[in-house]
Amino acid sequence: MSTPARKRLMRDFKRVQQDPPAGISGAPQDNNIMLWNAVIFGPDDTPWDGGTFKLTLSFSEDYPNKPPTVRFVSRMFHPNIYADGSICLDILQNQWSPIYDVAAILTSIQSLLCDPNPNSPANSEAARMFSENKREYNRRVREIVEQSWTAD
Repeated sequence: MSTPARKRLMRDFKRVQQDPPAGISGAPQDNNIMLWNAVIFGPDDTPWDGGTFKLTLSFSEDYPNKPPTVRFVSRMFHPNIYADGSICLDILQNQWSPIYDVAAILTSIQSLLCDPNPNSPANSEAARMFSENKREYNRRVREIVEQSWTAD
């Protein structure tokens, strides 16, 4: 059955395959265009460099009028990422717009990694460390990066 949401997701998928943004990949799970697996690579020359972070994106039939539910599957230590992997990012909440596609969502999350907003913390320990002890914060991030290589 082809609905507007599914048609749009097919278009998003084609775009991610033909013109993939740097350091990002994503694809629907087997036989389910509404559920995607994605990987974000930590941006070069940042504490996140070398990390491979897995996410899931879950779309409703209201997409693109409503944002997907996006979660990190990989363990994260970041001011704007909750312990359960959900992400505090304005475009996934109140700043959502139908012009965003999967590539734009993943690109925004990738830039959030290096450019957190400690004033809107989802992880208060990470936010405090980011603001008060950057060296210790970066050390914790490096640990998460190393774990990302061995995680299933």
